[in-house]
Amino acid sequence: MSLMDSIDIDSKSEKPVSLIWGCELSSERDSYTFQVPEEWQCEQQLALRTICLGEMARDEFHVVEIVPAEEGDARAPVPLATLKPSVLPMATLVGVELTPPVTFHLRAGSGPVYISGQHVSMMPNLSWDEEEEEEEEDAEEEEPAEESPEKLPKGQAAKKGSAAKKRRLEKEDELRNNVSPEDPLPSKGQGAGRGRKAAAKK
Repeated sequence: MSLMDSIDIDSKSEKPVSLIWGCELSSERDSYTFQVPEEWQCEQQLALRTICLGEMARDEFHVVEIVPAEEGDARAPVPLATLKPSVLPMATLVGVELTPPVTFHLRAGSGPVYISGQHVSMMPNLSWDEEEEEEEEDAEEEEPAEESPEKLPKGQAAKKGSAAKKRRLEKEDELRNNVSPEDPLPSKGQGAGRGRKAAAKK
């Protein structure tokens, strides 16, 4: 499980801080232990990225392994990479995320072999409270500017619509009353609104 998977998304009290990390293994120093001080109370992780041979490495197999912690653990070392300058001088490591302490050992070869990665620490996020207060203040300042124009209550809007409808109906009634039965009202689109010829009375 990676450090990023274990982080609660809603947690704002910690933030990940990443530093580039690296070490060298050679015949002079064939072992390196990555550890953090005990006073560091935050969660730590080492994410490996590459392992490569130096330009002075002999054309021989170089085997790098991870040695288990020495807390009464009888597990065998785990090979991490086998490199040879003429065949595979470098390997990219994806998804290798380790919790310290971690010991690397040059099992075969004279090196130099370089291991690099990222040291990720979950540090307390002290600036979160300040940012949250600033966001609240900004939101309060923006609220008055976003006011919408006043709207009429639903009752008044309905009254306006019904008054206009009532007037239209009254006008239609007046037209019907003023027209003689012999002259039917023109239907819509057929001369409505145009001047009509008066029918000759005989």
